[in-house]
Amino acid sequence: MSGYTSEMRKLIQIVEDTRRERLKAPPPRRLTLEERDSFVKMWHPDYKAELKRTIRIGSCKGTLVYAAIADLLESWPLIKPGEISLDNVDYDVDVLVVGSGGAGLTAAWWAVKSGVDPSSILIATKLRLGDSNTVKYQSGTQAATGPDDNPIIHFLDTLAGAHFTNNPKLVRVLAEEAPFIIKWLEELGVRWSRVGEDLERVEGGGASRPRLHCCGDYTGLEVMRVLKDEIRSLGIPVLEFHPVIELLTDPETGSVSGAVLLNLDTGEYRIVRSKVTVLATGGLGRLHIAGFPTTNHYGATADGLVLAYRVGAGLVDMDSLQYHPTGVAWPEAILGELIPEKTRSIGGQLVNVKGERFIYELEPRDVVASAIIRECSEGRGVITPTGTCGVWLDTPVIEILKGPGTIKRELPALYRMFLRHGIDITVEPILTYPTLHYQNGGVLVDEWTHVLRPTGEPIKGLLAAGEITGGIHGKNRLAGNSTADIFVFGRRAGVEASKLVRETSKPKISLKHLEYYIEELKLLGISESRKAPILLPDYRGEIVLRRVIKL
Repeated sequence: MSGYTSEMRKLIQIVEDTRRERLKAPPPRRLTLEERDSFVKMWHPDYKAELKRTIRIGSCKGTLVYAAIADLLESWPLIKPGEISLDNVDYDVDVLVVGSGGAGLTAAWWAVKSGVDPSSILIATKLRLGDSNTVKYQSGTQAATGPDDNPIIHFLDTLAGAHFTNNPKLVRVLAEEAPFIIKWLEELGVRWSRVGEDLERVEGGGASRPRLHCCGDYTGLEVMRVLKDEIRSLGIPVLEFHPVIELLTDPETGSVSGAVLLNLDTGEYRIVRSKVTVLATGGLGRLHIAGFPTTNHYGATADGLVLAYRVGAGLVDMDSLQYHPTGVAWPEAILGELIPEKTRSIGGQLVNVKGERFIYELEPRDVVASAIIRECSEGRGVITPTGTCGVWLDTPVIEILKGPGTIKRELPALYRMFLRHGIDITVEPILTYPTLHYQNGGVLVDEWTHVLRPTGEPIKGLLAAGEITGGIHGKNRLAGNSTADIFVFGRRAGVEASKLVRETSKPKISLKHLEYYIEELKLLGISESRKAPILLPDYRGEIVLRRVIKL
């Protein structure tokens, strides 16, 4: 089986013919901070005004966000006050964790280790235990564990990579506590890749030191294997296929007091009362914003944003999303799947249809994505048989630079994914284009994961950790910081939940907070038929990438 057409193989010949000269030449120079800013403002989707509008209702009325996000926040709830009875509580717990990815499982684990009885915790998840973006992560987790590295350098790299748009207080926590997380996960049983006796540390885009800790390119699969085993061993109850469709609030104090769950198998509602609720619902990649394909799993539909916003949460940086520079552009069957950063950090070269390198491959992600979009927009990309566009990622160079067998050893998942479609990436380059990858911004939180109103006032009883939150990554995330984020702040959420449980008595439950929200929807004339989805169609086919080229 051949993965490329005869016409595409003629273009691959250009890549091969120019390889020797590229290997002799110095790499493209790194851009200055000013050049980076100018570059992304010219080419990145975040700066396309036609994709944005302001939110018209709620706590962040007037805030500019992607139009698709505004539409979601302005949708009707699936239930209204009075439509369902709250008299019979199905689950009365101390801590409700919403979501079962890395942040949710970390929060539950640390809540137990901080004194909460496992039987008084409930994990509610939309799909199966562990179905999340975490299980798909490949490149690794950033942590300053190297002899020539430290948290201060990690802190500065993170600020610079985000063009200094992040919250320094949150970044400081991330950088200082990430090394502990690497040790904690290893003690639980995660088998980090090693070079001899030392941990392997891989270079990531925008980082001045190699600090990505990985498990080959099966990192997320390995970490979630360990965390799921831990949750089961602790005996923490888990409700699978039970998405939260609305939070509950105490009508007297306004604190969050639980949630309404929907059993996807039976269609029945389940009422949960809790002293503390932790939102760990992940991001929004399956909204296919701006028409991009996505690396995200099927449950990533911004549920947590909607839930938090309806109880008054502030939002930050929701005008910014991360389009990972290297998604699969061909074959069509795996369009949008991730080609991890490690592919470039160990030597893979980005080249256009002429065989020319056009950007230093380890610039921050938004810069590299912008460079690829420019090449395709200006006619220097490769058009596939289905009309999508991409540039070459010259993977055989890795074998030349690092020795035969490097790809199978360092990138086994990527190698097997392409081989199933007739492409051997040890001898053939691969075609790539940016793919919707990460929700940079999100719900406003403080250093101990309390969800905040736009005024900075905490919403009592509500914590959040992971991709649902904003401020840590600003308007551009560095590779490996997302997983440092979910574990660092997932831990903090679990520890803080334990503290709040001891300070909180049983709350009352209501849907009172929806009353004002619904009134605003009525004033806008939004039809009740427009309701926030809890699941969306998954793959949108070949149309996706064609629309992107027009950007």
